[in-house]
Amino acid sequence: MPLFFLAASASWRFAFLLCFCLLPSGFCLKTRFVCTNIPSYTVAFMSDTQSAPQPQGGSPKREPWWRSIGPALITACVVFGPGSLLISSNVGANHGYELLWLLILTGVLMGTYMSMAARIGVMGGATPCQLIATRLGRIPAAVIGLNLCLICTAFQFSNNLAVAAAFDTLGVVKLFGDPAQMTERTHSLINCGVLIVFNALIIALVFSLRQVYRMLERGMKFMVAAILICFVANLILIKPDWLKVINGLIPGLPEGIALGLPKRTDAGIADPMILIASLLGTTFSVAGAFFQGNLVREKGWGQDDYDSGIRDSIAGVCVLTSVSAIIMLTGATALRGQQANDISVLATQLRPLLGVVAHTLFCVGLLAVAMNPFVINAMIGGAAMADGVGQTPGFSAKWPRRLTVAVLMVGMLVAMLVLNTPITKVDALIFGQAMTVLGNPLLAGALLWLANRRDVMGNRRNGLALNILAGAGFLFVLLMAIRVFMRLVLQFTSGA
Repeated sequence: MPLFFLAASASWRFAFLLCFCLLPSGFCLKTRFVCTNIPSYTVAFMSDTQSAPQPQGGSPKREPWWRSIGPALITACVVFGPGSLLISSNVGANHGYELLWLLILTGVLMGTYMSMAARIGVMGGATPCQLIATRLGRIPAAVIGLNLCLICTAFQFSNNLAVAAAFDTLGVVKLFGDPAQMTERTHSLINCGVLIVFNALIIALVFSLRQVYRMLERGMKFMVAAILICFVANLILIKPDWLKVINGLIPGLPEGIALGLPKRTDAGIADPMILIASLLGTTFSVAGAFFQGNLVREKGWGQDDYDSGIRDSIAGVCVLTSVSAIIMLTGATALRGQQANDISVLATQLRPLLGVVAHTLFCVGLLAVAMNPFVINAMIGGAAMADGVGQTPGFSAKWPRRLTVAVLMVGMLVAMLVLNTPITKVDALIFGQAMTVLGNPLLAGALLWLANRRDVMGNRRNGLALNILAGAGFLFVLLMAIRVFMRLVLQFTSGA
């Protein structure tokens, strides 16, 4: 086996390790390449991190692998939010274990793009938007930044809906009177007030923190550990049918899902693949993968940290895919045949572990899941927009903070609109996740282009295996974007 690793290209080794979730101990060969055309303001971008002290008279001390993990965990926490929780539960409740293979496939594709973005960041010496601006001009970079910012805004409104749902179920409305005596309008206004107060506190936090990235990385490590312990213990207690779980790894479409295009019916727009599109947006988020290139710059990684970037990407995508799979399996075991469209139904997933207090504790957990990406998602949107227009993209810089507030405000206003309309929250969450699919092809194409440029990557350009996986991923997100676009056209022309 060691001889195989030494002989194989980095691309084939990465694909092998990603598929089998092994530690990337085979990545031991390093090639140094000096990149040019790096914007001068990238030095200021790294001011939020500090390099480890270097011992005198010797080589730099290498960090333990588990301490080097960080940027990809932030990406995983951003991608896996309350919408992901609802969607994974719905997929399991409606289709059992039959779509587990699709989740694993999208996880492999997500890992491919996360590793590409990380490699671009460490080898190119700049963020993807900065590299695009120096080669294609400021306008293409601004379009990329705006695209990523809008995707984050779509995620942000679903985070707001989850926060409102959690506070509502925890009984906050009872502080203002008897809920049974309240009109629906009054109930909605109370939820809107909760969102206003909550977002105001987040804005205060954004402007009060001095070193944003360090706080985010430490917080996300703690949150990931808590989420994994909770749901793994729950999965063990409910005892899924492991033979059916293994069968779920065999590709196939369950009953009720067809490969046809969306169409208009007397009952509305029929699209049996809407859950698949949402699952794709939940796990294979090219937007989240794209920003991995920024996060490795925040971490302060350079060309000597090439292997750390790959290890980090593998760890992050394994966490993301594992949590989604655990929730899907839990939904398939505990909620089979039920419609997991509100918190009370989803709370039954934790009832074997927590007993009669499952409902309240699950709502607290949902609030934590919503908090997990709430700040990070908005800050990514703000930093991406600042990066695209040529401002310093570091989380602690002034323009990313200001644009973060804009993302927070838009997400809150859209959520307040949903709370005051007949649209159900679960439909809004699923629709928001599917909407993010539309921007994925542009970001995927940009990463694929950068990862194959010699002036960015040197001899660390994509090999055959990574280009095959990345090409399949690009085709995948392009086809799904076309489906979502067709659905939107049907939706908005239904009254014509």
